[in-house]
Amino acid sequence: MTSLLVPEIPSPGFSFDLCQRNNTLIEKGFAAPKAVKTGTTIAGIVYKDGVILGGDTRATEDTIVADKYSLKIHYLAPNMYCCGAGTAADTEMTTEMISSKLELHRLNTGRVVPVCTANMLIKQMLFRYQGHVGAALILGGHDLDGPQLYCIYPHGSTEKLKYTTMGSGSLAAMAVFESRWKPDLSEEEAKLLVADAIRAGVFNDLASGSNVDLCVIRKSGVEYIRPYDTASVKGKRQISYRYKAGTTAVLNKTVQPIIIEDETVHRIESEPMDTSS
Repeated sequence: MTSLLVPEIPSPGFSFDLCQRNNTLIEKGFAAPKAVKTGTTIAGIVYKDGVILGGDTRATEDTIVADKYSLKIHYLAPNMYCCGAGTAADTEMTTEMISSKLELHRLNTGRVVPVCTANMLIKQMLFRYQGHVGAALILGGHDLDGPQLYCIYPHGSTEKLKYTTMGSGSLAAMAVFESRWKPDLSEEEAKLLVADAIRAGVFNDLASGSNVDLCVIRKSGVEYIRPYDTASVKGKRQISYRYKAGTTAVLNKTVQPIIIEDETVHRIESEPMDTSS
């Protein structure tokens, strides 16, 4: 016996109730949704004096390279930036909306906005849309609590970490971090480490490529290095492919004259307008 107060307990195990419905829809030509494949390599680490964020610059549309110089490290506030992986439009608009809210918060309080505040605003927004906003983000910044680094997933879950990667090239980048990261890295060591992690994603993931961008966030300010390095250098043409006239034999030749008609011949003379009053 069930009621609104005592609902029926579902039977344990797998349920195959919808299999017949799904097969019927497929037979009638219903196109099942496909998984969306996006391409990016973004990374971030906490070093001795701050946070360094990095990203590649390739934007793809399925198997097409749509943009070789895409901007994947977005401004949020003077003391924090955010790397975006996933749908480019979603990452750009999400960071712009959060940046606007953070500026209003700063003007209202007159204080430096904590990085955890940006993390909370982003995760609440993404959770509201249940993953339909395809934005996987790495948030980094420096506030009164020191350097902060967060990994934010498209459904709204977050982690506070010392180093992290996201995107289709994240596994190759994470392998570099796991083998070489250590506490209290110097700034130059941290730059080289993040750049090598992005390069690993570029060379091991077809959807990542082009340049390496870095953003160094310190207590004293932010240094945006674009580009830090060109990972995929375009090869130069070795020989000339221009051939002399007569290299290929001409079997036949036809010249078609172009006739240009005179417009004055077809102009219709109009009667003058009567302007008498």
